Amino acid sequence: MATVTLNAVGKTYPNGFEAVKPTSFTITDGEFVVLVGPSGCGKSTLLRMVAGLEEITAGTLSIGDREVNDVDPADRDIAMVFQNYALYPHMTVRKNIGYGLKNRGTPASEIDAKVREAASMLNLSELLDRKPSQLSGGQRQRVAMGRAVVRDPALFLFDEPLSNLDAKLRNQMRIEIKALQRRLGVTSIYVTHDQVEAMTMADRIIVLNAGKIEQIGTPAEIYHNPASVFVASFMGAPPMNLIEARVEAGEVRMNGGTTIAQANGCQPGPVHLGIRPEDVELGGEGQTPFDIALVEELGAHRLLHGQLGGQPFTVHVAKEVDVAAGPTMVHLKPDALRLFDPDTGKAL
Repeated sequence: MATVTLNAVGKTYPNGFEAVKPTSFTITDGEFVVLVGPSGCGKSTLLRMVAGLEEITAGTLSIGDREVNDVDPADRDIAMVFQNYALYPHMTVRKNIGYGLKNRGTPASEIDAKVREAASMLNLSELLDRKPSQLSGGQRQRVAMGRAVVRDPALFLFDEPLSNLDAKLRNQMRIEIKALQRRLGVTSIYVTHDQVEAMTMADRIIVLNAGKIEQIGTPAEIYHNPASVFVASFMGAPPMNLIEARVEAGEVRMNGGTTIAQANGCQPGPVHLGIRPEDVELGGEGQTPFDIALVEELGAHRLLHGQLGGQPFTVHVAKEVDVAAGPTMVHLKPDALRLFDPDTGKAL
């Protein structure tokens, strides 16, 4: 296991494009960190710099107590699991899992023992003599993970490993990867564009946008206290409601004058008001009109989509709540409200 430290690490290509702006953070020993963001935000580039597959053009990267900027990937004591599995089609599962060990000159008896142990851990024991073409997508991904596990690395790197799987299998593999990492206690960096994967798997999440870090925090911190409009709108399914409002006379008021909450010392002027759909209550103390346009049935709960003060708005309610399209009143929980600067997008 190892600590990973990035000190102002950045990547600029010869044409001048800055893919990753100077970035600093530390991943502690045994931690599971997820890099999440939209396509093109720099998360895979950052992972590839840690792996040694991409040149670092600024700053220093350390794994453990060793600076590795100029260390070859094979000498960084890492194991990487890719999106496309990268299995050898002509080899059996047994040979695919043990191939890296064979290349390193590991004795055959030790390879066999490690392969059997990894196969047992990943429920592959009955499949060791099959070839990749005879396996399902989930089984192939397990083989790729087994190949990483047998190396006993200091660091696991996962590059969107579940994006080729269907939704049900992704859910299952999320649980399996997290359980495996917990069992082995190996420091892990996981890249995904799927915020659900990030929320359910990470000890800490690093949210990236346009090559820079927007926020680093636990899933709960990221979800309940987003540092910017980008984080608020990207993390969460459905995302946080964001509506235009104003601070006037010490109050937060929607456009149109309806008072939502006290401003708590914010300067007068326009703001973006954020609130999670589950922090809105129908009726009760409701003082704010909400026009429901669509009721989305999701089995365990319902999402109500409509307009609040003429702006798109979503409310999460339990499946027992009897509701139909049309006007109603809602109450926005004051302690769940978040305010953002409309110019910078940063939380106030």
